[in-house]
Amino acid sequence: MALPPIQRFESSGGVRLYRIPVEAFPGFIAYAYIVLGAGEPTLVDTGSGMGNSNEQLIQGIESLQVDFNEPLAVKDIRRIIITHGHIDHFGGVSFMIEQTDAPVAVHPIDRRVLTAHEERVVVATKDLRVYLERAGVKRDFLPTLIEMYQFARQHVHNIPVSILLDEDTPLDGMRFIHTPGHCPGQVCIQIDDALLSADHILSRTTPNQSPESITRYSGLGHYFESLQKVERLDGIRLALGGHEDPITDVYGRIREIRASHQRKLDRALDAIRGAGKPQSLNDISRTMYPNRKGYDILLALSEVGAHVEYLYERGHLAVCNLDEVEREPNPALLYAVI
Repeated sequence: MALPPIQRFESSGGVRLYRIPVEAFPGFIAYAYIVLGAGEPTLVDTGSGMGNSNEQLIQGIESLQVDFNEPLAVKDIRRIIITHGHIDHFGGVSFMIEQTDAPVAVHPIDRRVLTAHEERVVVATKDLRVYLERAGVKRDFLPTLIEMYQFARQHVHNIPVSILLDEDTPLDGMRFIHTPGHCPGQVCIQIDDALLSADHILSRTTPNQSPESITRYSGLGHYFESLQKVERLDGIRLALGGHEDPITDVYGRIREIRASHQRKLDRALDAIRGAGKPQSLNDISRTMYPNRKGYDILLALSEVGAHVEYLYERGHLAVCNLDEVEREPNPALLYAVI
């Protein structure tokens, strides 16, 4: 596929931000960023490392000399910051360490996603299996969903982390705002009046949510709190996400995202009411997203689970099959609106 052009942005303090596109997965664009003028030359995120992603990242960095007159070679990168522990953002980090010998920085909560990747995949896969059983997914379909979840993670191995990002410790003028929800250790990076918003705030879509019952520090409640945290930042003129378009009204976009999630919460309640009987997460997902196929089925189950979990925690739903829950090892939970 044809990649979007590299774009140059500049913060109010003169820090230069270059947005480099890569095809993280077939047909799916992710952005890495080169940050110049905030201490040592820094790479933020590395793409997935799959397909042509590594090659596209290297070509993008090398093109800055010719297209933007930046005296920068790949070997000049002295720091790699990972915004969060999802494959499309850190899968290429081993390759970039080989090219640059640069230290890697990440939030402490996502550190072991990088340093103990194989362990985290095993534990997360187990947690996902338990979740899917509790969601009411048919047992013969479970291996298919588990295989899809594991597939993109198989090429990644343990990665050393040298720097831990801390909200209270700026680094060369970069401030790291911990914004859990979409991912437990996600950070947004404030540079003067610009914000590298990673997957926390995107221009067109709301980032996929996962219930905290799968992974701690995810969940819609944490995500709403993180939106509020960014909303309190003063003077953000520009937000640059890990996907999609630059955002020139981040505060308005936050309001839109919050309204979008409220609509999903209402749809989940309507799906349960409309069925006329208690519903499993799988039932609700099939009602809300009836035409999903492949990996999108897993994303839908995750998204619905996050919203149902939010409603249940706040007293809008009740579990109706308590006898079965007491009796069976891990039965599907059936929800009704209170």
